[in-house]
Amino acid sequence: MDKLKNRRSIGEKAMVSSGKEQASQIGIDILKRGGNAIDAAVAVGFALGVCEPATSGLGGGGFMTIVTPSFDEPIFIDFREVAPKNACPDMWQIGNDGKVVNKENAIGAKSVSIPGEVAGMIYALETYGTMALPQVMAPSIKLAEEGIVVTKMMEEMLKQYAKYLMKCENASRIFLRNKQYYKEGEIFRNLDLANSLREISVGGREKFYKGEIADSMIKTIRKHGGIMTHNDLEEYKVELKEPVIGEYRGYKIISSPPPSSGGTHIIQTLNILENFNVSKLEVNSSEYLHLFSEVFKLSYADRAKYMGDTNFVDVPLKGLSSKKYANILAKRIDPNISQNPNIYDPWTYEHDDTTHYSIGDKQGNLVSVTKTINHFFGSCLVAEGTGILLNDTMADFSIKKNHVNSVDSRKKSLSTMAPTIILKDDKPFVVVGSPGGARIINIVVQVISKIIDHHMDIQDAINSPRITQNTTNKLFYEDRMSSVVIDQLAHMGHDMIKVLPWDKKMGGIHGIKFMEDGTMIGGADPRRDGKAIGL
Repeated sequence: MDKLKNRRSIGEKAMVSSGKEQASQIGIDILKRGGNAIDAAVAVGFALGVCEPATSGLGGGGFMTIVTPSFDEPIFIDFREVAPKNACPDMWQIGNDGKVVNKENAIGAKSVSIPGEVAGMIYALETYGTMALPQVMAPSIKLAEEGIVVTKMMEEMLKQYAKYLMKCENASRIFLRNKQYYKEGEIFRNLDLANSLREISVGGREKFYKGEIADSMIKTIRKHGGIMTHNDLEEYKVELKEPVIGEYRGYKIISSPPPSSGGTHIIQTLNILENFNVSKLEVNSSEYLHLFSEVFKLSYADRAKYMGDTNFVDVPLKGLSSKKYANILAKRIDPNISQNPNIYDPWTYEHDDTTHYSIGDKQGNLVSVTKTINHFFGSCLVAEGTGILLNDTMADFSIKKNHVNSVDSRKKSLSTMAPTIILKDDKPFVVVGSPGGARIINIVVQVISKIIDHHMDIQDAINSPRITQNTTNKLFYEDRMSSVVIDQLAHMGHDMIKVLPWDKKMGGIHGIKFMEDGTMIGGADPRRDGKAIGL
């Protein structure tokens, strides 16, 4: 099968795995030129915004987890987008059906949060990198000028979102030709974005948040009825936070704290699984999938109840990460019958967007990055003359008032992004993460468990069919699983919902596994256009 070819790679000195081969190669080239893993991470980040424009870019934000021998403690950089100062629950009109009228929280100017990617990447480079900004951005500028080959996945996304892109003249001009989407094999160029990247490479953060680019973003947003101001951009701040840290069968798990729920609930889910002898279960058997489904429902029920931006709400992080609490939850699982916690999760979105990449080297420098513009093509607005696609991260807030994830001034909406690093005896073991919206917890846990509990090769663990589950009995499965197993699960009470055999809704894991002989195995997800490249 073509999609399974050339994803995996072996490296002796370093490894980069990302959603695009061009971006992975740019990271490797930076390492060859003497840059460190953070230099490479910043270069890959800017490159993905060019060659994977529907999922991330200058108009978005994200999280970066770093482990390096230079520092005793792991580092977590939060460059998540922030709600504008004037944001409030009444900013959208709610229809009789309880939904936002005209999807204004997901499409258009009222869906745009303050972008954090430029600030986050520059902060990481200046604080932990060794190279100058023009050096790490030059490959992305060249890529935007020369163009990228449109893949089947990009064609499908353009086809799906063309009707929204047409509503913004700037977006239509760049992403469509005569109102027609680009086809697979054609060359897509974004010369406006190349100019913006060039200006940022010379002018730095100031050029994006205070200069002409800022003027263009605000002009476009206000023209289309948005509320963001110049002060919102100027006052954006990157936050340095303590990552959440847990342990699974002797492996240290380092991942994302709030405003992401991902890290905490990955640890909680693994803690519950630790009460069961997972290694004795056949991968993707009915017993195996039933257990994972029930555990996911318990974790997602807590996510729905407790998780939000800790700058605004109290979140019981220690309790959710407690092994004693996990033991109590584990006792609620019936090995034969599917149970429904009966809690509706208002943050479980049908996202299949976002991007993730992983970088590691033999010195033990590890970087895990997940970043996004939220839904594919974000708000479908491009800031005039910049080529920059603006995010729609406001869609990740609950539209309810007085909710832990309600909209508020300068608040960060809840995320599930979980750039994760795993250590064994304080030595590098796995760098991993995935896109997938609220499904990320499901996706990352399954791959981690297959690597640890069943000693699977990282590429095999990534290729293996997946399920996703929230707080209901609806169990989504890829159409590559045994029909006998699916029937057995249905008889246990699961509401089985089939998706594509290699469905991009099931994520895009890009990771690295460190072997005992010092080599690194890179794995990339065939559900996306990813590629691992070793050095």
